[in-house]
Amino acid sequence: MTAMLQANGIVKNFPGVQALREVSIEVRPNEVVGLIGENGAGKSTLMRVLAGGYRLDGGSLTLDGEQLKLRNARDAARHGIGMVFQEQSLVLNLTVAENIYLGEEDRFTRFGLVNWRAMNAAARRQLAKIGVDIDVTARTSELTFAARQMVELAKALTLEEMVERPLLILLDEPTSVLNAADIDVLFARVRSLKSRASFVFVSHRLDEVLAISDRVYTMKDGAVVAEHRAAEVTAPELHEIMVGRGLQAEYYREVRQQPPGEKVMVEAKGLGANGFYHGVDLSIRAGEIVGIAGVVGSGREEVTRTVGGFLPHDAGEMKIAGETVRFGSPEPAVRKGIGYVPRERRLEGLVMFLSIAENISLADLSSVMRNGAIDYAKERRLAADWIKRLSIKAPGPDAACRKLSGGNQQKVVLARWMTAGSRILVLDHPTRGLDVGAKEEVYELVRDLSEQGVAILLISDTLEETIGLSHQVLVMRDGEITARFDASPGNKPKQVDLLRAMV
Repeated sequence: MTAMLQANGIVKNFPGVQALREVSIEVRPNEVVGLIGENGAGKSTLMRVLAGGYRLDGGSLTLDGEQLKLRNARDAARHGIGMVFQEQSLVLNLTVAENIYLGEEDRFTRFGLVNWRAMNAAARRQLAKIGVDIDVTARTSELTFAARQMVELAKALTLEEMVERPLLILLDEPTSVLNAADIDVLFARVRSLKSRASFVFVSHRLDEVLAISDRVYTMKDGAVVAEHRAAEVTAPELHEIMVGRGLQAEYYREVRQQPPGEKVMVEAKGLGANGFYHGVDLSIRAGEIVGIAGVVGSGREEVTRTVGGFLPHDAGEMKIAGETVRFGSPEPAVRKGIGYVPRERRLEGLVMFLSIAENISLADLSSVMRNGAIDYAKERRLAADWIKRLSIKAPGPDAACRKLSGGNQQKVVLARWMTAGSRILVLDHPTRGLDVGAKEEVYELVRDLSEQGVAILLISDTLEETIGLSHQVLVMRDGEITARFDASPGNKPKQVDLLRAMV
């Protein structure tokens, strides 16, 4: 079959890093191409080259047999290439219709006035293409993440009005924060659109890639190392190609799970936050990992944010290392030795334009102070030590965190709290958006911290991860704890047992 798009020998360099090394792929009409690889393998860089976000430093692109030179994203759009980003590009204080036609308002403007009725009608037609019914006059901030993802897809489909050829839609980790039901809906929409578009689908979830793709390319260290028909390869085989080793049976390092210490580091009795949760009893000992399972809205996220100092409790009592506390902000929580690793590391976990060294020292500047001023040489030495200890892939301590892969960004966040000497860690979806190899590295770090006596409160994307890592699992529903399970090695609860208490 003739290719719609061909990338031939693509090269992309950044200071100190060759991100793409002569990458060649092709996308055929009416197919979904999967693109997998560890964090830092070059997937997102390649996607941005195809979307016009990065100019290539070598190689060529052809579209329907003609040479393609993309200077920016608008050039790509004019050729029918659109991208749905992992970090959604929607403006939350605009309406759904305004987002769908952001930058294209001229088509609805006459004598300086926007015809909102026409824009809203056009937005409804775009949403109808993917079979969803969303109020186009609603503020985007009011939508669920899954609904926003559908708006992103509808926005990409507006390119059909600009070109007379089938579209190429690039999906960059579109399922990273969706639940199973929402993923099924998204995949159904993609399949229904294959008659009018082709897709490149990037995900760290190998089972999803195999479920939706026709062919799969595997990338490693900036190069394509394998191509398979999805029907002829398994997830374990892809994992071994990606990371150079098989998917380990002890994925969550259960053999390293040691009994916790005696000292109670976090204790809550009858804890409540009005409108979020109530009557929560919780105890975490030194070295213990306590996981909380529950659906969105169960209250589990709010409990973790209370421990981290982001949401003050208004009922009950909380003690940290035996001392009664009530945090009004994260700052006093940090002073009590609590570190918080947020789910949105790019928004809450890191200052993206600062260097690795600056981000690591941020929670404890005293560790790099000398005579009342920051000792930058000491700060860089500290960061270099963590880069080596945690195998952070980066040119050096001065590299900006925005240029790191997701897994390496997460290691920087963990290094910050380890530098600060945190004895309690709140891990809020610590492996979200990470590939299987990066997840394994995070699991090793979590076990290291547990062995060092750090008390850990965990919420995760999957029940499997919660069960696998935890000493004890609590289940929440409608703002209260509905079940407690021992999760000691050899005595892990089954997912079905947790599900019964969740719904």
